[in-house]
Amino acid sequence: MNQRVFNVLFLCTGNSARSILAEAILAHAGKGRFRAFSAGSHPAGKANPYAMELLAQHHLPLAGARSKSWDEFAAPGAPQLDFIFTVCDNAAGEVCPIWPGQPMTAHWGVEDPAAVEGTDAHKRKAFVRAYMQLSTRIGQFLSLPVDKLDRLTLQAKLNDIGKLRATAE
Repeated sequence: MNQRVFNVLFLCTGNSARSILAEAILAHAGKGRFRAFSAGSHPAGKANPYAMELLAQHHLPLAGARSKSWDEFAAPGAPQLDFIFTVCDNAAGEVCPIWPGQPMTAHWGVEDPAAVEGTDAHKRKAFVRAYMQLSTRIGQFLSLPVDKLDRLTLQAKLNDIGKLRATAE
């Protein structure tokens, strides 16, 4: 029996750090049950080098990691999305495109590691914190029986995941 593959889009304003991390984490951990994408309302144009460094350290997929507009996912021929998670407060408050198919949405806000100033060590630590928080939330998401829960229950669980703190901060 073929199991349905769910399409998940992670949104952030710049699509250079948090959403790129989340896309890679889910692409790896989803084990074929989920297809992960990321995009931004105002894409930065390139992935943050600290994000790419961290993904490489965790042996997560880097192929295709790029900063792109959310317009790509509202255009004809785009994958039909099942879930959309905003990972930054700015994107959560913006008016999103109309997504075909009424995907489920939730806000999983994570502090912006790209906004951290200071030494390279401080910046890397901020990226590790964001990575851990996203990894924890994605792990919780993957544990849900998404194809067995009614829409209202699933929405409540997705919202609750957005309130989780990282387990190893």
